[in-house]
Amino acid sequence: MADLAPVLVAVILFVMLSPGLMFQLPGSNRPIEFNNMKTTGLSILVHTIIFTAIITILLIAIGFHIYVG
Repeated sequence: MADLAPVLVAVILFVMLSPGLMFQLPGSNRPIEFNNMKTTGLSILVHTIIFTAIITILLIAIGFHIYVG
C-alpha cells in the first residue's frame, strides 16, 4: 500500500500558501494583503516557515496518512 499523504498535503499546501495567490504575509503596503499576485523576498520566507510548520504538524506530529491500494 502506498502512503499518498505526504504528496497530497505538500501539493495542496504549496498551492494554498503561494505568496500572493490567496494572501501575502507581510504584504507590500499592509501587514496582510489578499489576491495581489505579487511577492517579496520576506513574504517568501514567511510562507516557507508557515508551510514547514503545517506540514510537520500534519505528517509527523499527528501522523496523517492516506493509503491507496
